Amino acid sequence: MKITMNSNKLQKLAFAAVAALALSLTGGSRASAQDFALSTNAVDYLNFGTLNAEMSYSLTRHWTATASFRYNPFLFGEEGSEVTNRQRTFSAGTRYWPWHVYSGWWFGGKLQWQEFNRGGITSRKSREGFRAGTGASLGYTYMLGKHFNLDFGVGLWTGYEDYTVYQCPVCGLTVEKGKKFFLLPNDLVAALSYIF
Repeated sequence: MKITMNSNKLQKLAFAAVAALALSLTGGSRASAQDFALSTNAVDYLNFGTLNAEMSYSLTRHWTATASFRYNPFLFGEEGSEVTNRQRTFSAGTRYWPWHVYSGWWFGGKLQWQEFNRGGITSRKSREGFRAGTGASLGYTYMLGKHFNLDFGVGLWTGYEDYTVYQCPVCGLTVEKGKKFFLLPNDLVAALSYIF
């Protein structure tokens, strides 16, 4: 079953917001040492091979702006017993660093949009749709050296979900449709960052 888009306008708006933030992060006039960071999260790779990256830009000594994505197009297993945890997720936000950017404790907030398709993991049913909302996280960054950090963190996000439940990941037989508010864990982070 392919991930379908329930709202092309919402997808384009979310992508445009993340792209605009990414362009503003890379086009800053005060580009100097320790202003930019690029990271990837090992925990997301353990989630059925979800590809991911986060870019951040130092706005001040205590604040960074962030833009990130997660992408998982994979379907595992044989026909009739497929397992999937597909997603396209885009987010943009900020982090507050009490001591100094890219070191020590941090607190984050963001806006996030996700298109998802999950099925065959705990039952044969499959659930797909989209979510839009806001999230909060906290964590700690350990400095390995001048250019490398290890980031650890946890977070939650909440918002609005539009979903459809199917009898199985590939059969297409609709069991349930709906719209609801959600509260989900998010941002389980064990990431390697490169600071430049």
